[in-house]
Amino acid sequence: MNYARAHILAFMIVVLTALGAPLAAHCAPKGWEPVKTESATAKTIIKETEFEIKVTSGAIIVTANHPIQIKIFTILGRVVNSETLPAGSHRFTLPAHGVYIVKIGDITCKVAV
Repeated sequence: MNYARAHILAFMIVVLTALGAPLAAHCAPKGWEPVKTESATAKTIIKETEFEIKVTSGAIIVTANHPIQIKIFTILGRVVNSETLPAGSHRFTLPAHGVYIVKIGDITCKVAV
């Protein structure tokens, strides 16, 4: 590969990486999936002005009107997930049924799934 070709390739990688970063910021974080239709069996755990937490069979659903930092812990304190969610509704399928602690900002609640 000649010198000019290597620089063009490096430039393209930088440009594609820079363009991809803003697009990835609007996607659901790893483990979370956007909710298009909500399950009729979803039960509201907590409803605040800025967000709502619901549970359904084996999953937690979070709806927020702006990006929020969320942490999910097992009852023994092990971190299951720690992400910043974009605005909208997102579902996180939990690894096992049980009791989990969900923390969003200053709000902490216990959920059983």
